[in-house]
Amino acid sequence: MDWKPAINGFKGYLRLEKSLSENTLSAYFHDVELLESFLREKGHLITPAQVTFKHLQDFLAWIKGMEIGPRSQARIISGIRTFYKYLLQEDEVKQNPAEMLEMPRLPAKLPEVLTLQEIDDLIKVIDLSKPEGQRNKAILETLYCCGLRVSELVGLKISDISFDEGYIRVIGKGNKQRLVPLGKSASKYITIYLDQVRFHVDVKKGSEDILFLNRNGRKITRVMIFYIIQQLAEKSGLNKAISPHTFRHSFATHLVEGGADLRAVQEMLGHESITTTEIYTHLDREYLRDAVMKYHPRR
Repeated sequence: MDWKPAINGFKGYLRLEKSLSENTLSAYFHDVELLESFLREKGHLITPAQVTFKHLQDFLAWIKGMEIGPRSQARIISGIRTFYKYLLQEDEVKQNPAEMLEMPRLPAKLPEVLTLQEIDDLIKVIDLSKPEGQRNKAILETLYCCGLRVSELVGLKISDISFDEGYIRVIGKGNKQRLVPLGKSASKYITIYLDQVRFHVDVKKGSEDILFLNRNGRKITRVMIFYIIQQLAEKSGLNKAISPHTFRHSFATHLVEGGADLRAVQEMLGHESITTTEIYTHLDREYLRDAVMKYHPRR
């Protein structure tokens, strides 16, 4: 199979079976076309099935020479790997030459974090004279007080909340459940929202137990949460690129800065590995120094 039919088949495979976004699809197609262009430029008039590991190594050296950053290199490698997985699945190649390609070492990408003052400033600009204002305040308080992912927030049910015990039951990645302390502030504003706003909403069938609803009585969407936060950031004059996940980062960072046990933070965030949680230690070097001074035998 030549390059054009192989790429066309790859496009159909990604669209039908992978359900990827158009941006990701475009990136994958570009990666494969870039490989074909490189091979043609070097005089290798070969089919995808004739590409060897050595050809791919030369290709990676070429893109490094173009001063393409490590993250873009990693994305290109991912695209080429996926292309050859597809060809292997279709029995167009007998082995995957991209299987042994090594990903470049990526620098740690530190998350954006809000200060407590910035969070307060965002909440202060919410228009509480409107019904959705009370809802939005409860949303921000819940995001920050509980460290939820946006998907966990929009899926949160009233029956998941135990006001008496002060916990919420969260359904996280992989359908795994965890208990997260609710906190007095989140509990207070969720209660106000339930009593003063949600009680008067005409709830649509299927959304009866969903906590946060839109004005049509249906489950609020992830996109709407992003929009609400971006509007509040603009209104408060916050000069940071933030999203719902920023509140999760802030929740974790402030806990670690305050001396919380990393294992406890891991449990509350629902991280499978402690190494994922360890990124939150980057902002408070004094916390790390104090931990060494307190617990290391040769302090």
